[in-house]
Amino acid sequence: MNFWPHLLAVLVGAGLTLQVGMNATVRQVIDSPLVATIVNFCVGLAALALLAVATGARVTPGSAAMVPGWAWLGGLLGAGYVVVTILVGPRLGAAALVALTLSGQMLAALVVDHYGAIGFPQSPITASRLLGTALLVAGVLLVMRR
Repeated sequence: MNFWPHLLAVLVGAGLTLQVGMNATVRQVIDSPLVATIVNFCVGLAALALLAVATGARVTPGSAAMVPGWAWLGGLLGAGYVVVTILVGPRLGAAALVALTLSGQMLAALVVDHYGAIGFPQSPITASRLLGTALLVAGVLLVMRR
């Protein structure tokens, strides 16, 4: 079994937790969640631009016009995620924030997979997937207990 996709997903998830703390620090110093989000995206854009140049990435002429309109909204969701985590992360704490966002991701993933929406393969909701989600939600409640 190829374990690299699984390992990369875990590493990216860990990175999201670190990102929240880093972005919250930028917000605290700059005193603006919107400017902190802009800083986040500018740094990310610069890094991606350098990587694109270094790897010789190219865009096929006219390909952007073929992207469905709804797909462009992913950037808005990413910006919304960053702003909200900057605002609520320091209030909730890292574990509660991750547990709650993961719960939202899991619930949305069940629906997206069930219908095979937005480019994901169809995978119907089953009793075991519902049980796993219920256990995840139970875990969220345990993580949030103080």
